[in-house]
Parts: sequence; structure tokens; C-alpha cells
Amino acid sequence: MKSAEIRQKFLQFFEKNGHTIVPSSSLVPGNDPTLLFTNSGMVQFKDVFLGLETRPYKRATSSQRSVRAGGKHNDLENVGYTARHHTFFEMLGNFSFGDYFKRDAIRYAWELLTAVYKLPPEKLWVTVYQEDDEAYGIWRDEIGVPAERIVRIGDNKGARYASDNFWQMADTGPCGPCSEIFYDHGPEVWGGPPGSPEEDGDRYIEIWNLVFMQFERDAAGNMTPLPKPCVDTGMGLERIAAVLQHVHSNYEIDLFQNLIRAAARETGCADLADNSLKVIADHIRACSFLIVDGVIPGNEGRGYVLRRIIRRALRHGYKLGQTKPFFHRLVPDLVAEMGQAYPELAAGAARVEQVLRQEEERFGETLENGMKILEGALAALPAGKPLDGETLFNLYDTYGFPVDLTADICRERQVEVDMDGFEAAMARQREQARAAGKFKMAAGLAYEGAKTVFEGYATLKAEGRVTALYVDGTQVPRIEAGQAAVVVLDRTPFYAESGGQVGDAGVLSSGAARFAVEDTQKIQSDVYGHHGRLESGTLAVGDAVQAEVDAVRRARTMRNHSSTHLMHKALRQVLGGHVQQRGSLVDPDKTRFDFSHDAPMTPAQIAQVEAIVNAEVLANTPVQAQVMGYDDAVKGGAVALFGEKYGDEVRVLDIGFSRELCGGTHVARTGDIGLFKIVAESGVAAGVRRVEAVTGDNALAYVQNLNATLAAAAGALRVQPAELPARIGQVQDQLRALEKEIAQLKSKLASSAGNDLAAGAVEIKGVKVLAAKLDGVDPKSLRETVDKLKDKLKSAAIVLAAVDGGKVSLVAGVTADASGKVKAGELVNFVAQQVGGKGGGRPDMAMAGGSDPAALPQALAGVAQWVEARL
Repeated sequence: MKSAEIRQKFLQFFEKNGHTIVPSSSLVPGNDPTLLFTNSGMVQFKDVFLGLETRPYKRATSSQRSVRAGGKHNDLENVGYTARHHTFFEMLGNFSFGDYFKRDAIRYAWELLTAVYKLPPEKLWVTVYQEDDEAYGIWRDEIGVPAERIVRIGDNKGARYASDNFWQMADTGPCGPCSEIFYDHGPEVWGGPPGSPEEDGDRYIEIWNLVFMQFERDAAGNMTPLPKPCVDTGMGLERIAAVLQHVHSNYEIDLFQNLIRAAARETGCADLADNSLKVIADHIRACSFLIVDGVIPGNEGRGYVLRRIIRRALRHGYKLGQTKPFFHRLVPDLVAEMGQAYPELAAGAARVEQVLRQEEERFGETLENGMKILEGALAALPAGKPLDGETLFNLYDTYGFPVDLTADICRERQVEVDMDGFEAAMARQREQARAAGKFKMAAGLAYEGAKTVFEGYATLKAEGRVTALYVDGTQVPRIEAGQAAVVVLDRTPFYAESGGQVGDAGVLSSGAARFAVEDTQKIQSDVYGHHGRLESGTLAVGDAVQAEVDAVRRARTMRNHSSTHLMHKALRQVLGGHVQQRGSLVDPDKTRFDFSHDAPMTPAQIAQVEAIVNAEVLANTPVQAQVMGYDDAVKGGAVALFGEKYGDEVRVLDIGFSRELCGGTHVARTGDIGLFKIVAESGVAAGVRRVEAVTGDNALAYVQNLNATLAAAAGALRVQPAELPARIGQVQDQLRALEKEIAQLKSKLASSAGNDLAAGAVEIKGVKVLAAKLDGVDPKSLRETVDKLKDKLKSAAIVLAAVDGGKVSLVAGVTADASGKVKAGELVNFVAQQVGGKGGGRPDMAMAGGSDPAALPQALAGVAQWVEARL
């Protein structure tokens, strides 16, 4: 039975039994930012089990794509070394949300395995939690499994319920016993049944786990029966396929065999049993589906895990002798295997290939150089000694070779690695970097007063009282006119720089005192420092001040910030869901937005983003901000940046079609943004693009400047602006025609000069030798002239030179009969070295350059003697 048929039969069986087939969710969890990847079928139903979400069905079944290659659940290091570990796998599951419970879950599992998949009942063993008499009784008395094949698994971790057969979502919350189903591969395979001392052998393999969510555990450890107990099951497609296809290793099933053959094809490996092929076949699945779900290679979080998997695959290709990009060429083979079950894979295949190829090309040189260094270090390593931390650090720091890749290679060679030494070297580098980067205010300002109350969402003017003053980092009781200082207030309308938005500027006034605020920064997370200079009067701690924000500057900044939210959403619509914010700067002049994407935006894509944002602006919808619990915000669709730290309460901002978590200041309605215009798009790092845009009066000024430039260009070419593209095309055609005509004239002049030069050739031992300088001739014409002189002189050694703007161009040519003794490359190099250059080439034709025209006459004068010495 093929893998595709096994998957299909599973889903159809449960659909026939009242279950709704639910498509696989993304590998990037949508409802749990603390989870790196979706690692089981229940992840997309987590809120349903917790009672936070309801679905229109009470029974569900799915084939969930899953990844275990980072964070708590990480199988990466075992892939390629065991028969059943994968980075990517498919989890078949059926779920009951307060509907059926143990009896039906057990009955469904047994019927599917024995009646549909037709596994011999005598080959199946089951386990139950030691206290779960109900499940034990169902298996023994209703299903008919002999008692000797039902194993009670007790608490083996030092506390009650701390058992492999007792499942819990967290320390508190839903939990309950589980029942696992094992397949017996037979006595010819070593190993004992579950619960026995030999249980780690390969004879008895777990194929299905039935979890019974039966209790609610509180913080004190008390167990309360759930009013509506649930069922969550999981069966790895790869494991059940190995059983049904009568093979022992998952890598022997049809799906993997086809991918292994593809990997062998691309690496040139003839041994289909080579473990490196297994690694590559496994990794192409994980990498492709991660990219489909919006993850791109990077240096942190999910992007780093993806990059690590890609590089591990490339290293195994290198191990098989493949040093050129090959990994991306496996994508069509994967689509052939899994594209029908997962249409999103087929739809995104082109992008997957593009991302993988770019990463391969980026890492290729690093891999080759790093492997040479590592091979040398391992060869010189005394037997039994670990690879030292300094070598690990040198590979990482100097050559960019990932330390986990080094450790993986050493593991294959049975060599230990000195991770403590590596960490010590890393710590030393960090300390040196800190020492080099110290500056006067590095430690911040010491402050122990009250928090600053921010009133700037509602007003640009507010009364405040000075709670602290700082001059050159030192706290002072008062400041005088002319002094630069930092002022802390108990209340302020000034926004302190945060979340990419720059701090406000404005004025603090108190009687005769006037303090010009140039910037506002956070001294602590909730203490605002107003940086600036006292222009007049005296200001002391305790003084009451009138704080007034520069309204024009704030308005421009708000327009740019609000447009950033709309642009982020538009970029995801136009470029794809993989787009994620990688940094931003919002100031009064522009918005600068960095985001994950691996190719330059096309003019059409830029225009489409502009159109989407401006449509939201024209809709003129109110902007709404509300404070709510973080979980409620994310559940409500607010975009939270992975890796950012949020408090229990967050500020949710709705701007047009965008909903994000944001503490910045924004316009009241989208129409306040005015015109939105993208003015630049560029790359700033591998896989990261940058867009700059302007809004409002800045956008108007930008468009007016463009119009003025367009009008000036049109005036210079004496056409209307609308006719400018056509006129530029005509001018370009005329220039090309003139350039072609000039080139032809130069060629004729050079040919004519060549005819004159031929008469000046000196015959040495039957070879005509000619060395001369031509005026107003380009390198191409020099080459043509040398070719014509060779034809004319029949047997010759020629050097021609030209000077343009202080640079010397040299061309040497030698006829075939003389090139055995006189090499054109050596001849041109002889002249070039005397004029401040060097060169070389073929025996019959060579080129060079130089930077000393004054030395050219003497260099050419020595050519005849040089040739004579070689004839």
C-alpha cells in the first residue's frame, strides 16, 4: 500500500465515521507564538481543547505536516543515524471535542488497523496508564486483546502521573492517560515489549498514540474530571507506511525511496543505502514546506533552523562529492510525491527552488573552505582527543562555518568537541566587543523616582513637574541657560523613541525658562528623558512646566507610522505571507521598513502596494486603539512579531485593513495620511529588503520635484512630457548609430595606420618585429590592427600600444610559426612591467595595461632585442 493511499484511507475512514476532514495547518503556529513549529496534529486545535474556540464540528481528522528540528522538540541530530527520526513528518490524527471518548477511540483505531489496513491482530500490542482500568477493560473485554499483550505503564519519573502514558498540555490544564499501540516486527529483530528492559530495541515499534483528555489539573496538583472529555490521537504516516510496506526503516518506504533516488541522481552517488542520501531526502521535505509556509533562511528563530537544515543537507551532498548547487533540483521530485496531498507545495514550488538555490550559492564557498580547514584539523588530531574550542571558534568566526555543523561532522568521525572552549572563546570575543564599544553614557542614567505618565495619545500639551535633571550623565538639582541636559517629567505628551518611531521634539517652558527638546528617549521602560538645551532662564527639580510637542513634526511622523502598518499588510498581500518585519524607522521625513523577502520588488509589485495603501487612505476609515490581554489580541487577529516580548496587556491598533500590536502614535483616520508614495526599494542583507516611502506634504513635495525634473528633461529635448519616453528612445538609437559609425571609422584609421606601420617592421632571423604606438585608438581597434598586421607580415611578433587618459593599453600578437619560441603573453608582459602594469594571454594573442605612459617609448624600443634573444 503506497503512502498516498495510506493517508487517503485514514482520512476517508474517519470521514465515514462522522469526522470532518480538516486541512493541515501551517508549520508556523498561528495561535501559539511560544511554539517554534507545529509539531503535532493537535496544535491547530489547541484553543478548541482549551475551550477558547468553538468549531462547527465535534469530530475532526487531519494529516498534519509537522517539524521537529528546533526548540524543545528537536530530532535533527538523529536524522540519518536512526530508522525513524525525521525533521519533517506527517501526523495522521482523529479528534473528539467533547463527543466520543475512550471506547469509540479504541474501537476506531482497532477497526482501521485490522479491517482497513488488514494488520494481523496478533502482531499488535497496546499500553495503558497503570491506573486506567477503563481503557484496560475495553482493550481486553471488548476488543479482545489478550491480557499478556496489554502492558500497564506506571509512573517512572518520581511522581504520580509522571508517566510516558500520561499526557499533559502544561503543568496545569487539560491532561489525561493515553494508550499506545505497538507493532511486533517479529523475533528476528532484537528488542522487548514496551515496559521491559529491552523496550528500546526495534522489534516492538509504537505506531499510534491515543490521548484521553480526562482531567483538569490545578496549581495544587488536584485532578478534576472534565465535563466534556476529549480525544487527541496521532499516528506517524511514515511509521505505519513502513509496517504496511513490510520494511523495517522509514527510509525504505516508497515516498523516501523516490526522494533518495532523486538525491542519488543529483549527487552522483551510486550507493542508495548511503546515509547521506537519507539525510538529503529528509531535509528537502522540511526545507520545502517551511519555505512554503513563509519561513526564509536567516540568523535567528525559525529562519536559523531552516538555514541549519539546508546547510546540513548541503554538507552531506559535499560529503558525496557534489560541490555545486544541487539541493533545489529535488523540489520537482518532492512535488511529484506530495503535491497532490498538499496543493500549496505545488503552487509554491518555483519560490522554494529560488530560495534554496540562493542559499546554496551563498553557502557553497563557505562550505568548501570550512571543510578544508576542518579536515586538516581532524587529520592532525591525536587519537582520542577532542577537537579544541579555539578551532571550533576559528571555523565559526573566520570562515562562517556553523559550530553545530562542525559538531555533526565530528560525531560521524567519533570525535568529541570542546564546546566549553568554544563558549569561552565566544565570551572573550563578546567582552572585547563590549570594551571597544564603551562610551560615556553606556550605563544609562540612574533614576529612582516615579514613572512618567504618557499623555501624548490624547494631547500635544500637558502640565508636568520636573522629577530629575542630568548634565553629562550626572544628576543635578538645576540647570542654567545654555546648558545641554536631560529633563525627566512626571507627566508628558512627548513620545519617547520606541518600536521604530523616533522621539518627539518641542518645548518645555516655566516662567522665563525655555527648554528646547530635540529628542525624547526612554531612560527606563516607563521613564522618559527629554534631551535638549535650556535656551533661557533657570530650571530646577520640582518646577512645574508646560510641555508642548512640535505639532507639525508629530503629525508628519504619525502619517508615516500609520502608513507603515498599511504597507506591511499590503506587502504580505502582494509578495506573500512569508513577509515579516525585520526592522523599521519612522521619522517626520519618511518611513523606512525592512522585511523578509529574497528578491527585488518589481515595478509592478511596487505600484500594486502603492495602490492598495492609497485605496485604504481614500477609504478614510477611523483608526482605533484598544488595550486588551495579549492572548485575546492574538486570537483577534492582531499581528505579533515573533521574538518580541509583550506584556500581559497590549495595545491593539486597527488601521484600515491592518491590525497590529503597537504602542506608537497614529493618525485619527486613514485619510489623514494623504498621498502614499514609495521612493526607494533595495536589499540590506541576505533575504532582507528595504522600502522607503513618504506621505502627506512630503509625498506632495516629492511628486512636485519629479514633475519639475520631468518638465526640465522634456524641455531640453523639446517635447511634451508625455512624449519623453519615445524621444529618449530616438536619442538612444541615434547615439548607438553614431557609436557604430565612430567604431567603423576608428577601425579604418587603425587599418590605415597599420598599413603604414608594416613598412617599419624589422626582420630578425626571418621574423618581422614591430613595436609601435597608435594615437586615438581603443583596445578593440588595437586587436583588429594586430590581426591585420599578422596577415600582412606573414611571420611576425607585434606589440601595439595606445594611451587614453593616462592609461596604457597593450596588445601583442605572434604568428603561429613563431609562437613556439616567442609567446605573446610573455611579450606583452615584458612591455607592461615597464609601464606600471602586468598582463598575459595566449601564445598567439595577449593583452595588458599600464599606468605610466611616459615609460612607453623606452619599453617599445626594447621589444626587438627581447624577441631576438628568443629566436
